[in-house]
Amino acid sequence: MTGIEHYAALAEPYLREYGIAAVFVVVCLEAFGVPLPGETLVIASGLLASRGDMNIVLLVGAIWSAAVLGDNIGYAIGMFGGRRLVLRHGARVGITEPRLARVEGFFSRYGAEIVMVARFFVGLRQLNGLIAGTVGMPWPRFLLYNAVGAALWTGVWGLGAYVLGHHISAILPWFHRFGYAAIALAAVAVVVLLAIRYLRARRAK
Repeated sequence: MTGIEHYAALAEPYLREYGIAAVFVVVCLEAFGVPLPGETLVIASGLLASRGDMNIVLLVGAIWSAAVLGDNIGYAIGMFGGRRLVLRHGARVGITEPRLARVEGFFSRYGAEIVMVARFFVGLRQLNGLIAGTVGMPWPRFLLYNAVGAALWTGVWGLGAYVLGHHISAILPWFHRFGYAAIALAAVAVVVLLAIRYLRARRAK
């Protein structure tokens, strides 16, 4: 059993008990700093959907909505609470001043681009909205790039796990090795495979 299959097996009882609501809550909470395994749960739920145990349309909608909502809650906390509030209470969930400073450095250099790809990186995924709010990024700009990034992340890991099934374990090492290139390749692969499935279904009808 591969690593992701192991975690999927651990998550399966909770997903069967609480369903898509569990995925929504965990992804949303992780998005504004709570240290929860959101990405692992997304992949696990995608694998269950590939077996017909969850509705993939409802699942994808819940993942995307939770990611956007959680990031925007984080944005509001950062915007109205400021850096001091984030540091005062962030230590409880692993947000330390050095960690915050590193992420702020990324934002000062790359801004909106970071918001769009932040969900693919541990640390950035949890602090994305908080930092954007703290540094005063305009909310409409944040919302746009965040929504696009959440859609990409949902497509790669949610739809990716659904389309590829347990074969997704094979692409994880490549993704972690090649970073941005892996994001693009994984997104293209998911779109191509979905298109093939759609065309085959049309022909079958």
